[in-house]
Amino acid sequence: MTLLILGMILWIAAHYFKRFLPAQREAMGNAGKGIVAAAIVASLILIIIGYRGADFIPVWNPPAFLTGINNLAMLLALWVYGSSAAKGAKAWPAYKTRHPQLLAVKIWAAAHLLVNGDLASIILFGGMLAWAVGSVILINRAEPDWTPPAPAGRSTYTRLAVITFVMLVVISGIHYALGVSPFS
Repeated sequence: MTLLILGMILWIAAHYFKRFLPAQREAMGNAGKGIVAAAIVASLILIIIGYRGADFIPVWNPPAFLTGINNLAMLLALWVYGSSAAKGAKAWPAYKTRHPQLLAVKIWAAAHLLVNGDLASIILFGGMLAWAVGSVILINRAEPDWTPPAPAGRSTYTRLAVITFVMLVVISGIHYALGVSPFS
C-alpha cells in the first residue's frame, strides 16, 4: 500500500508542480518537461506495482448491478476522452466542456469506485478523482477565459465511435489478461 500512496503523491505533485510553483517550473525551461514526464512515469510505475501488490482490505461490498453501470460509464469515459482528440472542431462534449480529458478521468474514477470496495481501489480511484477535480479548479483559476471550439461534423463522430469501440475491446482484453472480468 505504501508504494501506491507514494505513487499517488508523486502523480499529484508532478501534475500540480506547474500550478503551485510556476516560477520554478518556468526556470527549468524545456528540461523541466523531461523531469515532469519522468516523475509521471515513475508515479505510474509505483501506482501499478503498489496497487497490484496491495493486500485486499474490504471496505464495502458493491452490489452486482453496479457492474453494468460501471461499463456504461466506462464507454462514456472513453467517448469523452476521445472527443477532445480531433484537430479544430470537436465532438460532443469537447465543444461544451473545457476539460474533456479531465472529465473522462472523473467518470473513469467514479465508475471504478462503484465496483471496487477495497481500500487500495478507494485510494487509487478516489485519489485520481480528487486530482482531476483539483486540476479543473486550478486551471480555471489560472486561466479563467475559455472559448469553446466549433462542433465537429459527422465524419468525426463516426471515427470517434469506432475508436471508442476499439479502445473498449482493448481495455477489456487487458482486464481479462490481468485476471479481472470487467463484465461480471
